[in-house]
Amino acid sequence: MIESIKQELRRLSLPDGGDLVSRDMVRALRFENGKASFVIEAPSAGVASQMEPLRLAATQLIGALDGVQDVSIVVTSPTTAPNASKPLKFGGHATPQTAPLKPASIKTVIGIASGKGGVGKSTVSSNLAVALSKAGKKVGLLDADIYGPSQPRMMGVSGPLSKGQGDEIIPLQAHGVTLMSVGFMIDPDKAVVWRGPMLMGAMQQMMTQVAWGELDVLLIDLPPGTGDVQLTLCQKGGLDAAIIVSTPQDVALIDAKRAIDMFYTLKTPVLGLIENMSLFTCPDCGYEAHVFGHGGVADTAKDLGLPLLAALPIDLETRLAGDQGTPVAAGDGAMAQTYARLAKGLIDSGLF
Repeated sequence: MIESIKQELRRLSLPDGGDLVSRDMVRALRFENGKASFVIEAPSAGVASQMEPLRLAATQLIGALDGVQDVSIVVTSPTTAPNASKPLKFGGHATPQTAPLKPASIKTVIGIASGKGGVGKSTVSSNLAVALSKAGKKVGLLDADIYGPSQPRMMGVSGPLSKGQGDEIIPLQAHGVTLMSVGFMIDPDKAVVWRGPMLMGAMQQMMTQVAWGELDVLLIDLPPGTGDVQLTLCQKGGLDAAIIVSTPQDVALIDAKRAIDMFYTLKTPVLGLIENMSLFTCPDCGYEAHVFGHGGVADTAKDLGLPLLAALPIDLETRLAGDQGTPVAAGDGAMAQTYARLAKGLIDSGLF
């Protein structure tokens, strides 16, 4: 039904070109018990004030779909969001709660982890999210790398965020993925200088206060290492499983093994390992160079009895695509097909 709703919205052209879907103005799209609801986020208050005819037309189109009994559409903008009189606060100390951090509307939560930084974990996270979405899954991506949020750049989307009912935070959408990051809340040139309790408060908000909607899978781009974020998510029911990303070099594998041991200690299943930057192929002569070593991740996976989920090469197109805000998995080249195979393998596992 979600795709049918989007198809109807594509029929409504905007005065300055495109439609609500192609211009990425639809937020928090849901369909539950016959009711369709979403938010139209206009770029400014002036534009929002002129969108009532479009809202009414969208209500009529969607209401005519089979199975739709009620339609609720709200128009917001960065300065006219619901409850705009109350500032959207982020961070702060976590409030005590006994319920699991995993939202009930999300089927599976998978953490994308690494023992150390610089191994391409965030690149893998964004591309895997896009590949799963292209495969027909409802996907969310949570950028939990609080001190180094990179998903806004890699996914080509920026804030500000808007509020729904109460203190609900409306996430953004990019390349078919529902996206949340602390990077939407802070100046990109400013450091996040938070102690552990504030970090945990931010994580709790991003898990429980965001209007994720119905998702097949939420990927969490975890910080590198074995710190507070991983500990809290595992202990408070925020993760169903983890995937470890590492380069083949010994120094990365040492830390990757520590990360795996942490998840085992916290009784969180590890689905397997992904070897990133496995080799570099010269574009001129075709020579293959194993810049970071060869076979280390595969050997580690074998020793630990875990599957090697993928071996991803050093690839210029992947780097350029991430810097430009359109993950390489959104295309149809060789790397897009590699990520598509990785996504298919996870889907075939029956996790979601």
